[in-house]
Amino acid sequence: MTPAIPTELLSLFPGQRLYFSSDFHLGAPNPERSRARERLIVSWLDSIKADAQLIFLVGDIFDFWFEYKHAVPKGYVRLLGKLAELSDDGIQLVFFTGNHDMWMSDYFTDELGATIHRVPVRYQVTLPTGEEKALLVGHGDGLGPGDHFYKQLKRVFENPLARWSFRQLHPDLGIRIATGWSKRSRITNIKKGEEQFLGEEREWLFQYCRAMEQLLHHDYYIFGHRHLPLDLRVTDNSRYINLGEWVSQQTYATFDGLSVQLGTFGK
Repeated sequence: MTPAIPTELLSLFPGQRLYFSSDFHLGAPNPERSRARERLIVSWLDSIKADAQLIFLVGDIFDFWFEYKHAVPKGYVRLLGKLAELSDDGIQLVFFTGNHDMWMSDYFTDELGATIHRVPVRYQVTLPTGEEKALLVGHGDGLGPGDHFYKQLKRVFENPLARWSFRQLHPDLGIRIATGWSKRSRITNIKKGEEQFLGEEREWLFQYCRAMEQLLHHDYYIFGHRHLPLDLRVTDNSRYINLGEWVSQQTYATFDGLSVQLGTFGK
């Protein structure tokens, strides 16, 4: 049975590219290092704006994000200003919520014209040649056979009652609690180089891609969450790309109509 995956049609214009990046984790581990990373991200966005048709920000852009009715977490003005500029210039923006910023609502849609997705989406991309490519894009949290505790926790966090309850807290208190929780996260505490490839049988996202490919073909599976840049062959004509992260790696991916390629900014 073919899985029920949202599908969007996309036409890639001649000379244009799709860009993918994830796991900026802005706010972590402290304001100083986050601000330096934010400046680097803005420089990257400046470097790609000439040929970017669409920029996918694939989750955990912020180490914590919550939208109250009349307030959002302060900061990140350099990134938000640059995204507003790109949007005003006609570059499309797509956000996928991650496990750290799943409580996005309509702020980025209203202010940036961005599209927000909460589940993986299949993009049927028509190339200038008329050929088509299928891309499955998502953050990647909760997919695959493992991480059962997180899957249960995610159901709680995504419950409308949980969001309503958190919104009753004053923003100063709510953001302080969430920031304290984020300080215990993997990206904050892991040392550079400690993330290791676990082998195909233990990489849950790779296993998800392999299972999905048996049901519905995709040329590329593009995910974040893993904090490790990966380019693995699912089948002879299908690849799994993980975008890595920006706390220590500054990695991203591009699709130019021919292939998806991983790149590193500033190295």
